[in-house]
Amino acid sequence: MKEYQTITEISGPLVFAEVDEPIGYDEIVEIETPDGDTLRGQVLESSDGLVSIQVFEGTEGIDRRSSVRFLGETMKMPVTEELLGRVLDGSGNPIDGGPEIVPDERRDIVGAAINPYAREYPEEFIQSGVSAIDGMNTLVRGQKLPIFSASGLPHNELALQIARQASVPEDDEGGDDEGSEFAVVFGAMGITAEEANEFMEDFERTGALERSVVFMNLADDPAVERTVTPRLALTTAEYLAFDKDYHVLVILTDMTNYCEALREIGAAREEVPGRRGYPGYMYTDLAQLYERAGRIEGREGSVTQIPILTMPGDDDTHPIPDLTGYITEGQIYIDRDLNSQGIQPPINPLPSLSRLMDDGIGEGLTREDHSGVSDQMYAAYAQGEDLRDLVNIVGREALSERDNQYLDFADRFEKEFIDQGFETNRTIEETLTIGWELLSMLPKEELNRIDEEFIEKYYPEEQAEEVTAD
Repeated sequence: MKEYQTITEISGPLVFAEVDEPIGYDEIVEIETPDGDTLRGQVLESSDGLVSIQVFEGTEGIDRRSSVRFLGETMKMPVTEELLGRVLDGSGNPIDGGPEIVPDERRDIVGAAINPYAREYPEEFIQSGVSAIDGMNTLVRGQKLPIFSASGLPHNELALQIARQASVPEDDEGGDDEGSEFAVVFGAMGITAEEANEFMEDFERTGALERSVVFMNLADDPAVERTVTPRLALTTAEYLAFDKDYHVLVILTDMTNYCEALREIGAAREEVPGRRGYPGYMYTDLAQLYERAGRIEGREGSVTQIPILTMPGDDDTHPIPDLTGYITEGQIYIDRDLNSQGIQPPINPLPSLSRLMDDGIGEGLTREDHSGVSDQMYAAYAQGEDLRDLVNIVGREALSERDNQYLDFADRFEKEFIDQGFETNRTIEETLTIGWELLSMLPKEELNRIDEEFIEKYYPEEQAEEVTAD
């Protein structure tokens, strides 16, 4: 291990040093300042005679007299099942006052891509307890389903609700997941100290911390650390899933802060910017994170991702949500208008989508029932939304009885189905029951997306008689 005192330039979070030997990409570096402090960094670029190093703790205190040591290895995460219940900083160091971590092993945080041949197709349901997700945009084990939010909207509250409520229900044959436990890996990037306190208070109050591993990168922490935090979280998740047979839900918030860190580092490197100043390789970088979700044939565990991002200016064509949408299997939209009405959680099912929903809601009668109710509610709510625009022009009195029924449906759908609060945990059976109660507001002949067998089984007779009498 050689030591150099050849720093030539310091630019933002980057340090440039001259070397006389080949240095590996992503190699870990220790920088000792003249004051005796030791800072860690990572090789970002290596060429003949010169390397650029991104410093995790920031470059304060570093000058040309500082010593640079290359450790000859990439950054690794110490992994063990004992991480459950622990709180770590954005670099993986414990900050909860607990004992030092004694790892089973240390794993490279970059990870290895899952061989497509070994991937098992995601088709098993995760119950979030949130009707707008479970009923309309079902989350499936091994899926990556982002939440698209915006500044000032309660995405943190929704993230906490999912973290404490998410579970893997047993299947109809008695549960093929006996012995497979459920765990949450929560990675926060660039959040404020106030948000961090809220997260921790909720985790401790609800007991969710016992089955969780929490990584906290705060807003006043170095931006460079944000590029490491999600990789540490995903490495931990992969260990728990594929070595310890856990079903792991990874919640990453906020991916916008992560992408801003990429832009900051790119500017410091004087790279040619891409769209809106973000690096041209941001798609590849995000894909390296998102594609670490999945299942592996022959392994009991799974890694499911819910990345959360705030769309700058509420613009879903912004590069961050745009690229995320290309990589992931759908999105959950948090709606500003619903939030202004006090609806919690303010999830708008119309622009939301889970591309794996049909594969995750069971087979046979269970699938047909769930799919039919979901499709019918979607169509009815969309029609009610269109009629609201018409009411603003001609008034409600000018609409037909049928149109008024759809308007009433849209109102009740928001108040009874979507608006459940952040503390209510609904089973999928409760969600579907509410769906049938709402659909019974409409005449039978309007339920054209549901199998006749289910209409006869669930549509209340008194409602049918009432509609006939009218």
